Amino acid sequence: MTAFQLDAPDLFTVGAVGPPGERTFYLQGRQQGMLVTLKCEKQQVNALAEYLAGLLVRVDIGARALPGNLDLVEPLEPAWSVASLGVGWDETTRRVIVVASPVAPPESEDDEGGEDDEEGAEVEEPEAAAVDAGDVPVARFSITTAQAQAFVERARAVVRAGRPTCPMCGQTQEPAHLCPRSNGHPVR
Repeated sequence: MTAFQLDAPDLFTVGAVGPPGERTFYLQGRQQGMLVTLKCEKQQVNALAEYLAGLLVRVDIGARALPGNLDLVEPLEPAWSVASLGVGWDETTRRVIVVASPVAPPESEDDEGGEDDEEGAEVEEPEAAAVDAGDVPVARFSITTAQAQAFVERARAVVRAGRPTCPMCGQTQEPAHLCPRSNGHPVR
């Protein structure tokens, strides 16, 4: 079951709300007045941006005009928290397909997570991210390569605006960060 299908969204963006370390991340798409907001993790945003960047390198996209304003649109009322993301390329339409599935069916989802989390995240091909269509709804966004490029740039900026990460281990660098790769010595 597809809960949301945006075949030609006029907006596809990402943003974060809150101070670094306590941010909540949102993935958002809009088409013909329908606004779809999904809550996600920082690492999901980063993984999606890097995967899209790699996809855009592999696909000959040519020159493109980037969309303008990519700010989140109010109200920020997420339909669900994202569990997995799938990405594909539709050669016929020359569009990038992004599929997001929820942590649990919306009626039984608890509202935890979404903060500036440092756990790993993966972006999967749509076939690998397949869910039982009868049980779990998905959001499907069919975006242009220009929208994908703009998303990559915005997502990288949003991720960088958070707490810095340790260059050695990749963990969040708190004031008293003791990097496991430096034998417990502070990293400067």
